[in-house]
Amino acid sequence: MSAQITVRELLEFKRGQIHSIGPDATVFEAIKTMSEAKIGALPVIEAGALVGIFSERDYARKIILEGKASKETPVREVMTASVTSISPEQTVKECMALMTKSHFRHLPVIEGGSVVGIISIGDIVRAILMSIL
Repeated sequence: MSAQITVRELLEFKRGQIHSIGPDATVFEAIKTMSEAKIGALPVIEAGALVGIFSERDYARKIILEGKASKETPVREVMTASVTSISPEQTVKECMALMTKSHFRHLPVIEGGSVVGIISIGDIVRAILMSIL
């Protein structure tokens, strides 16, 4: 794999299940899902559309630091609503540049208006390492 591999190719290589959460689920439910799936972020989906993303950073900064209760707080209140997404045709190199510039660790992949995957910084690093080994 090289930095010129497309997101589509990376998603085919990953072959993972797409985990997501609804905006009215509790933060506790989101954290539990993330823990069980061993992932750091969840796309927030409502009526089939991406409405936000919830990450470990959101939890740390908006629940822990603000003293909110995770079992009572809906994801909608603490998710990042302004989500930058990518298309399957973009390259790993483009994703790496976007993640670096904007300090993102996760990018939802959108095709035809639906989330078809999520790319993490770990996925990018693995793709690059595999291209040089």
